Amino acid sequence: MTTLYDKYGGFATVSKLVQGLYEKISESEELTPYFAGVDIQTLMDHQTKFFSDILGGPVKYTGKELKVVHAPLAITEQAFAEVAELLEETLEDMNVEDDDIETIMAIVAGAKSDIVKS
Repeated sequence: MTTLYDKYGGFATVSKLVQGLYEKISESEELTPYFAGVDIQTLMDHQTKFFSDILGGPVKYTGKELKVVHAPLAITEQAFAEVAELLEETLEDMNVEDDDIETIMAIVAGAKSDIVKS
C-alpha cells in the first residue's frame, strides 16, 4: 500500500508543505505572536519530521510530546482552527486530492486536545 508520504513525493514534498504553511502563518496577525522568539527554521525541521511521520514516511518524529510542547503556549480554539485552515489551503495549493486532504485534516483534528489549552 502506498502511503500519502510516497504518493506525493516524499520528504521534499513534505518540506515544501511545511514551508508553504509557515509562509501563510507568518502573514497572520493572530498567529505570529505564538512564534515570537522561536527559531522558525528549527521549528520547520521538527514539523517536517512530524508530518513525514504522520503521512507514513520513514522519517520518525522524535521530538517532545505535543501536549508538553504546546502547553505553555495557551493555544486557543480559534488559533488552532486558523492553522488548520491554513494547512488545508496549503494542501490545496499543492494539488493534494480532496480525499487525502480529508485524511490529513482528520489526523490533525485528532491532535487538537494535545495542542489547544482547555
